[in-house]
Amino acid sequence: MTVAAATAALLLPAGPLPVAEAGSAMPPPGRWSAREAQTFWTADRMASAAPMTPASATAATDPGTGQDFDGIPVVGRMFVMKGGGAYFCTASVVSSPGRDLVLSAAHCLLGTDARQVAFVPLYTAANPQPYGMFPVLRAADGKSKVWIDPLYKSLGADKGATLDVAFAQVGPDADGFPVEEVVGGNRLVTGAGYEHAKVSLIGYPASAARPRLCVNRTTKFTSKDPGIPGSFLRIDCTGYPGGTSGGPFLKNYDTVTETGDVVGVIGGWKTGGDTADTSYSSYFGPEVKKLYEQAVAGAKAG
Repeated sequence: MTVAAATAALLLPAGPLPVAEAGSAMPPPGRWSAREAQTFWTADRMASAAPMTPASATAATDPGTGQDFDGIPVVGRMFVMKGGGAYFCTASVVSSPGRDLVLSAAHCLLGTDARQVAFVPLYTAANPQPYGMFPVLRAADGKSKVWIDPLYKSLGADKGATLDVAFAQVGPDADGFPVEEVVGGNRLVTGAGYEHAKVSLIGYPASAARPRLCVNRTTKFTSKDPGIPGSFLRIDCTGYPGGTSGGPFLKNYDTVTETGDVVGVIGGWKTGGDTADTSYSSYFGPEVKKLYEQAVAGAKAG
């Protein structure tokens, strides 16, 4: 089923949250290929991965309707071993000169213990790797090649909520093809404002076998909590609990190319919100543009 047909889809029944799984030892620094990622991230391990952020059951006042659908190739799950457990968030491919960048939320990939990170486009329980697996590359020191604003790292998830964005460089698949060549890529758009009449929100809920889609408008939300300062994009969409963090806010979605303009990712205020039916994003302004440029330069440098 395509995005255009998803409004007729039925919601899947909710199930228990997956349980985090103990991991294995970290591979040697600099080594993490697609074949190694596929060997490590088995179908069972991916299915048992827990969402990076917990679910919430509070309802929004005027939500758009989120529905499970078959997904699109440019969006998938980002799997990561962290603190001895297997976890996932949502991520998406963003167009870049090297054709090798994915976009997610910073809180999903923050921390020096984030390891064995891999992106799986269009993951579903029925077909875990329809387009293969793309490992997040490692630098010579063994750390994953992820770009997060240093201010977010120093301030933390609350004080730095307006900077909850991350780019990661992924290596080629097992056949040697870069991710954007295989599945395409969304266009990163910065400085577009907070209010958009039609945005497609895509994420991977922890309890669902498929991703979720909702189309609704976005508004500007300014926090009144001094502990979480700043303004954010807000969208009311039902059923976006843990696991959907990092999911793209897509504007101008093209049903032919199955790509769009990405103007946000689920995260920011309270790492995406304190209810399952209202999601937030850090604003994509000059800081995100600069971070993207740093990722492009860093990926090119190797």
